[in-house]
Amino acid sequence: MDVEKKGGRNYLTWTDEMDEAMLNVFVEHYNRGDRAQNGWKPHVYTAVVKNVRAKCNVDITKENVISRCKTIDRHYVNVSKMLSTSGFGWDWIHNKLMVDSEDVWRNYVKANKDAACYRHKVIKFWDSISLVFSKDHATGTGARTAGESAAEMAAENVNNINTDSAATSSTQTGEEQKRKRYRLDDSIASMLGEKLDNFTSAYKADIAQVAPPEKPSSPEEILDALNAIVGLDDDGLLAAYDILIADDRKFKALMALPERMKKKWILKQINQ
Repeated sequence: MDVEKKGGRNYLTWTDEMDEAMLNVFVEHYNRGDRAQNGWKPHVYTAVVKNVRAKCNVDITKENVISRCKTIDRHYVNVSKMLSTSGFGWDWIHNKLMVDSEDVWRNYVKANKDAACYRHKVIKFWDSISLVFSKDHATGTGARTAGESAAEMAAENVNNINTDSAATSSTQTGEEQKRKRYRLDDSIASMLGEKLDNFTSAYKADIAQVAPPEKPSSPEEILDALNAIVGLDDDGLLAAYDILIADDRKFKALMALPERMKKKWILKQINQ
């Protein structure tokens, strides 16, 4: 749990349940494209407040959500910086950092004093946080996509495993080897997931360009087709017209039939 300011005087205690309710809405709207370069669209905050109130039975405001986002963003920046450094990984089971050795940790904290509190800090929902908050820091010179970061981490971990295996194969425990393999597998999975998302988006864009939506048939087309059916009286024509003008799919089905079957099909539709 973390404590955030509320109204400048009081304080609001955020629980894991509240974080989950908030992040679920952010992820949903992120996937819808409601995340602009300068922040969330106004209706997203409204949806977050509504969901947290409903799921957690707590009265919060947009200002509470914004304040909480600033705190999570700070955690994201600090943890991401460590994860991009050799010797660090993420423990998805216990929701906290994995560090290869105490020497790695001491050297890092020596150069980054603000990181000291993260040694055993539990940060749940890191997958959602990484998706939603990475956009704030993915612009400008030197910015990297999640896929690029994952690829670098995967390559780095492969080198670490090969080097460590050669140097310490006689002393390394099975548990340590298992942890390194787990970190490598997770990095590769993140990289593949990012590539799959990019492929899906590109595929949908291509489909939209190649196959634009069909223009519905005009009333004149439908009327001409019905007039061409031999033996269809005025009452039957009007009834069929009402059906086909409301359902373009049925008109397409009519036009696909041989001439000898059209009247019978139309009468069947009228009598249904």
